[in-house]
This record gives sequence, C-alpha cells and structure tokens, in this order.
Amino acid sequence: MSKKGKKREEEGALSEGDEPPKKISKPDNDLDDPDQIVVCELSKNRKVSVRNWQGKVVVDIREFYSKDGKEFPGKKGISLSMDQWKILRDHVDEINHEIENT
Repeated sequence: MSKKGKKREEEGALSEGDEPPKKISKPDNDLDDPDQIVVCELSKNRKVSVRNWQGKVVVDIREFYSKDGKEFPGKKGISLSMDQWKILRDHVDEINHEIENT
C-alpha cells in the first residue's frame, strides 16, 4: 500500500461504504436573535441594529430579505466595530456639512 493510502486509513478517512458526517444546521439568523436590537428601519428592507457578534458589539447596517414569511439578514451591509462606529459618529457634523454644500 502507498504512503498516501496508509495515512488516510490512520486518520479515519471515509472508505467506500462509510457515510459522510451529518451536517449540523445553523440556527435561524432572523430578528428573533436575542443578541440583536433593531434601532431603526432605514427603509422597507434596510435596518440598523446593534448586536453581539463573535463576542464583540457591532453596529450593523444591513439589507434584509424575506423567505417563508421570516426576515433574514442579507449579504449586503456593513458591521462597524465600536471603534469604527465612534469615528463615524464623531464625523457626523462634517458629513452633514458636506451634504449641505453639495
């Protein structure tokens, strides 16, 4: 037997008759998430929320989509860390000034 085949057997790799491991389904990431607080709705499908993600608090500005009567966060959006949020918050007056002068 070749070295490659022997290594697979030692690591417990699947042989022809074995079944692959079962996938664990992810919990729904809809608005029932207890770590998510919707602060405001910017439009029908855009929301600003504050949530705990990987142990850190983030400000999430995201598009949502509906599926089977439930709302789910989409890929389009941005999660700002607290440092990023504070920088944006501190520059709101400058942003408003530029908007008014455009």
